[in-house]
Amino acid sequence: MDRPGSRCHLPGYPRPSVLIYLLILTAPFLTYPLLRTLSLQLHSAVTGSSVSSTYSIVFVNCPNEQIARYIARTILDKKLAASVNILPKASSLYFWNGEIEEATEILLLIKTKSSKVHMLSNYIRLVHPFEIPEVFSLPVDQGDVHYLRRLEKDMEED
Repeated sequence: MDRPGSRCHLPGYPRPSVLIYLLILTAPFLTYPLLRTLSLQLHSAVTGSSVSSTYSIVFVNCPNEQIARYIARTILDKKLAASVNILPKASSLYFWNGEIEEATEILLLIKTKSSKVHMLSNYIRLVHPFEIPEVFSLPVDQGDVHYLRRLEKDMEED
């Protein structure tokens, strides 16, 4: 005879208690990005400073100034960055197909949120003429709080 209030579960399906246990175990991992973002914003508001790795500088080499300007403008239009410096005539020496190559390239210094680096990198791979574009980022450990706030404001979606 069944106990009052007991329910049978379908074979092959976990018991509700197992599902609740799994939810309790995975909840912190599912909410981590949101909690981290909120804690960084709270820290910034309270201390008036930035937390390491909230912002990044991304370096991208381009073959000429026309392509560099095109990439810079499109990533700004897409709000993937707040600011881009175009540094002309960087001399580059590198290995390509086992040989040392030398070229004059244009260097982009892109200021962005660390959370946008992955999207930025993917976009650059789509529009860049190089087979393997050089795209790497470094976290900004410290910076002027007023400038960093401006970066944040400039990258807000409309």
